Parts: sequence; structure tokens; C-alpha cells
Amino acid sequence: MAFTLEARSDTSAPGPTVDAVPADPAAILDALDPEQRAVAEALEGPVVVLAGAGTGKTRAMTHRIAYGVATGAFDPAGVLALTFTTRAAGELRARLRALGVHRVQARTFHSAALRQAQYFWPQAHGQPLPPVADSVIALVAEAARREGLPAETALLRDLAQEISWAKVSNVAPADYAAVAPGRNRAVGGRTPEQVGRVLARYEQVKLARGVVDFDDILLCAAALLADFPEVAGEVRRQYRTFVVDEYQDVSPLQQALLDLWRGGRQDLCVVGDPAQTIHSFAGAQASYLTTFADRHPGARVIELVRDYRSTPQVVALANAVLRGHGPGVELRAMRPAGPEPVFAQAASEPEDAAAIVGWLRGLHAAGVPYEEMAVLYRIHAMSPHVESALAQAGIPYVTRGSEGFFDRAEVRTALRALAAAARTTDTGEPAGQQFRAVLAGLGWTPEPPDGQGLIRERWESWAALAALGDAFAAASPEAPLQALAEELEARRQTQHAPQGQGVTLATLHAAKGLEWDAVAIMGVHEGSLPFVLATTPEQVAEERRLFYVGVTRAREHLRISWSTTRNGGGPRRPPSRFLDGLVRSPQRTRGVAGTQRAGKTSALSQRCRVCGRGLTSGRERKLRRHLDCPAGYDEGLFEALRAWRRSEADAVGAPAFVVFTDATLMAIAEAAPTSPAELAGIPGVGPAKLDRYGEAVLSLVAGWPGATSSGGTG
Repeated sequence: MAFTLEARSDTSAPGPTVDAVPADPAAILDALDPEQRAVAEALEGPVVVLAGAGTGKTRAMTHRIAYGVATGAFDPAGVLALTFTTRAAGELRARLRALGVHRVQARTFHSAALRQAQYFWPQAHGQPLPPVADSVIALVAEAARREGLPAETALLRDLAQEISWAKVSNVAPADYAAVAPGRNRAVGGRTPEQVGRVLARYEQVKLARGVVDFDDILLCAAALLADFPEVAGEVRRQYRTFVVDEYQDVSPLQQALLDLWRGGRQDLCVVGDPAQTIHSFAGAQASYLTTFADRHPGARVIELVRDYRSTPQVVALANAVLRGHGPGVELRAMRPAGPEPVFAQAASEPEDAAAIVGWLRGLHAAGVPYEEMAVLYRIHAMSPHVESALAQAGIPYVTRGSEGFFDRAEVRTALRALAAAARTTDTGEPAGQQFRAVLAGLGWTPEPPDGQGLIRERWESWAALAALGDAFAAASPEAPLQALAEELEARRQTQHAPQGQGVTLATLHAAKGLEWDAVAIMGVHEGSLPFVLATTPEQVAEERRLFYVGVTRAREHLRISWSTTRNGGGPRRPPSRFLDGLVRSPQRTRGVAGTQRAGKTSALSQRCRVCGRGLTSGRERKLRRHLDCPAGYDEGLFEALRAWRRSEADAVGAPAFVVFTDATLMAIAEAAPTSPAELAGIPGVGPAKLDRYGEAVLSLVAGWPGATSSGGTG
């Protein structure tokens, strides 16, 4: 069987098909700092670039490609530049075009894999590649129903995420139950065996409906390359040079596909920042970046450390947040000095939201546009108070970033309606005015709707499109409606999304890759950051990196805040441990002092037995140490206790945490109690649980090799 891969230019990048290369390659290098220039001149791989936040990694990548093309070292059609989002891929293409390079393929992993799979699948299998499913959640719901699980939205969402994690981590459904506990994977109180069965059912449902999902795209491309040498040969003949952006986010499946694409070739440059690894929950493995030089002997290692984004004050805080907590470069600020970051404590979340809005209004009065401001938080559930405060103040805002803008259903609907109107009903009026009429026909109004949620998000999308239409008409008053339709289609193809028309509200995860003049990070308290579900040292370390990402989004103005209570009453929440050493002690303890009676030891006064710092959460007080301090327990004993707990819970059909929480089991494994009195001294082991489970737990601990008592918890 013969396989062919036609030589095609990047159809999503309008422009000439012949590269207009600068006459003097030196001009490309003159625009770079010394470290960026070293990247551009390192044309022979392998090369690994450790690029800190704001250090110009995209500039270094694109200039390396342009310099390679200009000197004849690279054939532009033979370069495959890979990244993780359509927005980032569009930015790569736009920057390369500005440098006179038009035929480089700049794509996401999934886009490149889909293009190849759709082309080669019919040649290999005699039929088209199955279509990608419109709704994964619907498939998951059917799989869960067949396993007798409820169709609860939260459970289905968690199962869908777990299915994706298993695929990109190369974990088969049959192996899930054995692998999940060791990887700290858990889904809604369901046992690993239940989740594994849902994963298997999901594959059956998908096969019966004749569809594939998003992650199957990578699997299909990898299978074609691995099983059909002719396909691998054609792909490797076309692509000889590989550049990978955000390499800290690569998954085992993406790494396997990259290796298949390369076929052992060393013309590889990877760029990433281990300090911005925040997607491990989805299967990303930063170890591919941090061990690159070990896996590729002779690799050139280059660090980008000059931060052109943020002021020295913001950079100093970012360095302090991460220093001593994992790999990452020490940033050097290149901008002039700016204001010091603001730290603020509030008595409640509504009070914090009101203070944030007051801060934003003050900056706006000083000349900072609302479009250059953002409020970031750990989860979307934290946004309503801020949305309400902004609405009351009359400040415009958008509740999600620009990522995937042209993939939104309401945007696709609007562009189809615009194309139809351009073909049939052009009235000759200004294009922007006509487009507003098209949007009005879909239900859009110039004024935002009351309330929040999907209706508000749809309005925001259409308002952004209307603003694009107005800007186009202002620049080209005589242009017909068809010209506007073509302009927006070109923006769609390059994923050139519009800027938000107001303050951006986003999660810390969604903010990665973006930046603003002013950033407020709210909810920086225990239970939120680190998030309450971060129970292992690795998970807490990732939460710290997430905070670091938030800090480095700010160019000049930065505000970090927390509230001691949710609504002014109830349990008090201390500020995040990530602020230790960054905020003066009196401010950090304000609101909790005075709640302790004189002469009585409070739980908040307990100290970590490893580092000596104060303990804050109930989970930490059970363990008598911080979650990110070294554990002193036998991992095997802990897993044995978890297995025992699972059998006890299954016997009565209850979630595992009803027996004992993970924190209690960790405390038991660390204390290794030898008597009922020692076991009773562990927080979480009350009289009822001691009576019911005490004998079994003590027997298990006593029979575990090497288990010795640490003297209880007293």
C-alpha cells in the first residue's frame, strides 16, 4: 500500500506562499537580548530552553525559526512548531508572518494529529476517520448509567476528566483500579474499581456510536505512525525540525507522539518553565522538561531570565513565592520600578469584593483602562461577589478569557449569520452598523442582561463581535459587509480573539499565558489556595506554582487579598501558607487573635513537627506537619490502611471517607499506634470509630513490617 502526504502550506495562515525572508539574517538577531540570541543561534538540536515568566520565550522561538530559514538551515515547510492552545498557535503564526516566514506549520498537538489522522486513516483503513463526538459528557452519562451510577453533573464532569487523564497517561481501563491509588486519583467517593468499569463502558459506548473523542485524535495519529512504517516515513520526510512550546505541560501520550514524529531525529528544541507546571491533574508531566538534558546527552541548555513584563516589585514577590520550592529560574526585572504589591485582609468575601472594586476604580481614575485589569481566583464559585460589586459600580467586565473564543457556539452562530447577510442583504450602510443588526436578530442587545451565567457569557461574546465590527467600520468606512465577514473569518482561522471589553474575571488556571497592567488575586487563604482537595505534597506544590502564575500575570499593579470568613461569621480562615514571610505577622494574624481564651492552647497555635511553622488546617493538625513538609510514615502501611478502608466502605455501600479520611489514615501510619489509647489520641478517631475499627486497625499496624510506634500524638 502506498502512502503519500502532499506538500501543503498552512491553509490557516493567509499570506504569500513564497517566504519573504529578510535579506540580512543579522537583523533578526539584533532584536534579541543575549540569552534570546543564544536560542536563535542554536540551530542544531537538541536544545532545551528554560524560560521564566515574561522573558520573551515566544520571541526567542519565532526568531530562532526565522533565523534558521534566513540562513538556509531550516526549510520552512519542514518545521513543525507545537503548542497547547489555538490562541498560542495563532500567535506563533502571526509572529512568524511578521518576520517574513509563512510556510511553517504552527499547530497544537491535537490539530497536527487530527490533520494527519484524517489524511492517512482512509489510506490505512479504507474508510474515513470516525467523527469527533459533539458531547463527551453525553457518552460519559450513558457509560455511568450502565454501571448504575447517578447522572449527577459534578460526577459526570469528574469522570470525563478522569477518562481524559487515563488516556493521556497511557492507563488502560483494565489497569485503572491498580494504578489509581498510587497516583492519588479519586472520583467523587467512587472506588477505583467502579471508575475503571466506567472507563471500559465509555469505550464501548463510543465504539457503538462510531465516534472518537478529543484524546482519541492523538491515539489514532500515534497508532498510524507506529503500525504503518509508510505513514511514519512520509511524515518524517516532511517534518525535519520540531519546536515545542510550553513543554512542561506535555503528557505521556503527547511525548510518545512527538517521539514517533521525530523518529530519533535530534532536530528538536523544547521551551518551558517548570515553575508554571499547573496541569499535572490533567496528565502533564514536567519531568519531561526537567530531565530533557539527561534523556538527550549533549543537549544545549539555555535559560531566559530577563523579565520584560513585570516591575521589579512584582518580580521580587514572584521570586520569593517560589524560592526554595522546586525548580525554576530566578527572574531579573528589566522594567522601571513600580508600586509595591498590596496585601489586604477582609472580614468577609463581600467585603473583600467591595475593596477590590474600590482598588480597580482608583486605578481607572489614575488612567489604567478597565481592559487592562483582571481579578483572578482559584475556582469560578468565588466570582459572584465580585461580579455583583462590579455591576453595582457600573464597571464593565467579562467572566472568561479569550481562549477558544471562535469555538464558542454563539460566536459560530453569529459568524454564519454574518456570512449569510453579506451574501444576500448588504444594505450599503456601514458594515459595523449592519453587523449589529445581524446580532440583534440573534437576540443581542447593547445593554448587558441582568444576572450571570450562560446568558451573560453569550452577551459578552456578541458584544465583543460588535466591537470588532465597529472598529473595522471605523478603519474602513466604505468597506462592504462581505469585507467584514472576510476579516472576521481570517481572525477565526488564526484564533486572533478580541480583547475583553472590561475587567477580566478568570480562574488562575485560565489566566496562564495572559497578562494585564493590574491584577487582583482574591481568596488567598487556607482551603482556597492551596485548595482544600490538595492533600499530597505534590498537589500542594502545584498549588504554590498556581499562585506564582497568578502573581506573574501582573505588569505593574498587584493586589493579593483574603477574607477571614465567608460571610462574616463561622469558622475563621487564616491567610495562605504561601504568604509566610511575605506579609508582616500582625496583618497575617489579624482577625484570629482574640478568639483564643487566655491560658488555653488553641489549635491555631500548634506547630509543625518538621519545620516548626504554625499549622493552619484541620488536616495539618491531624498530621502535626504541613502537607508539603516531608512525611514520616511508611507509604506501604498507608496504602494497606487505604485498602482496608475501601473494603470496609464497600461492605456497607458507603464512601471511603465515612470510615476514615486520608488525613486520619496518614496520621495513623505516622504514629503507628500500639494501643487503643494511642489510637484514640489521633484526631479523627472518636470513641465510636475506636470501638468499631480500633481492633482491626491496631492489628494491621502491628502486623506491618517495620512499623514502630512514634510515641503517639501527645
